[in-house]
Amino acid sequence: MEDKKSNKLIANQNVIMENREKISVTGVIDIHSFDDELVLAQTELGILTIKGDDLKMNRLNLDNNELVVEGQIIAVAYSDTNQAKKSGFMNKLFK
Repeated sequence: MEDKKSNKLIANQNVIMENREKISVTGVIDIHSFDDELVLAQTELGILTIKGDDLKMNRLNLDNNELVVEGQIIAVAYSDTNQAKKSGFMNKLFK
């Protein structure tokens, strides 16, 4: 898909949530952090934050850019890549 204003290619990405218990994401480039309450994934469209309880990474295939997380999903949100860099550890420390 091409953005006519900037002539840049826009990546296609799918986020599929099933019953707030399973989320499948395509376009995943890397995982920044993961525990049973929070997943931070770098995607082609920005940082994807998944919050929940008892989260388990069911599948991670960076060759195919796929991620599947299961557990009780509370929130899913995107943030801009530049914003994520600004909200690093040192900035949080000095707030």
